[in-house]
Amino acid sequence: MTAIRSVVLGCGSYLPRQILTNAELAARVDTSDEWIVQRTGIKQRHIAAEGEFTSHLAINAARAALADAGIDAQSIDLIVLATSTPDNTFPATAVAVQNALGIHHGAAFDLQAVCSGFIFGLASADNFLRSGAFKRALVIGAETFSRILDWNDRATCVLFGDGAGAIVLEAQPQPGESSDRGILTTHLRSDGRHQSKLYVDGGPSSTGTVGHLRMEGREVFKHAVGMITDVIVDAFQKTGTTADDIDWFVPHQANKRIIDASAHKLHIAPQKVVLTVDQHGNTSAASIPLALTVAVRDGRVKKGDLVLLEAMGGGFTWGSALLRW
Repeated sequence: MTAIRSVVLGCGSYLPRQILTNAELAARVDTSDEWIVQRTGIKQRHIAAEGEFTSHLAINAARAALADAGIDAQSIDLIVLATSTPDNTFPATAVAVQNALGIHHGAAFDLQAVCSGFIFGLASADNFLRSGAFKRALVIGAETFSRILDWNDRATCVLFGDGAGAIVLEAQPQPGESSDRGILTTHLRSDGRHQSKLYVDGGPSSTGTVGHLRMEGREVFKHAVGMITDVIVDAFQKTGTTADDIDWFVPHQANKRIIDASAHKLHIAPQKVVLTVDQHGNTSAASIPLALTVAVRDGRVKKGDLVLLEAMGGGFTWGSALLRW
């Protein structure tokens, strides 16, 4: 039976030029390069320049993805932008991207699921494409977390950075088997009981301010490793695959210790794990497409490879996507 799949045509990313190293952070707060690397695996992060907004990062990533796909922006009729750091309360940052690309048709909207945002955006676009409502979609994760950090809080300011990544999806008929190209399955979860463990202490309705990121690091670590298992097991059961079938595991790039522990628990071989957190830190919704683009560019991810994506973020939210490149 023929099935409509959301097939990846291309991917792209963008990182701001300014790099903030661990050594530079150690001059600001009571920390050290050794302490940060040992606990997180992060060596540096990129910081958006003054006047450089989330939309600017997203536009650059989108253009790179379109170039990689070899298609014109006018063929895009859906833009889903995952971000927790929009340019404005409204309108959606996605419409700024849409306008910059010269697209004046279709739909564009923001989606907010914190670090799980790209997976949630991917699942949303996939459902729109498979329904026939749209033909081609840009799914973007873009963040300027540097704007919501408390730079005196060493527990959080060392972890996050700015960046953007994007992929182009196209609805295509496939045989309807696990060997199909495209997104094979997505699984999403959330549990609001944990919102106080990772949140921003401000907002338009509550304080009228942007606020700063606050986190209970140990609690987040504990839940991150445990929570992702169910959505990945669901993905395997839905497609009849196992960890052995996975060619590449591209997790949310939050912390190397979380990534290593998750891969170990899932019995995914270390050599199959794409790890880029050392170069850009936790870029929230941007981290998966950033890592994916690196792995595609260096030749690791090839056409026909089975790729597992997963993320967990504030809320808590978490999710998985299994796709064949």
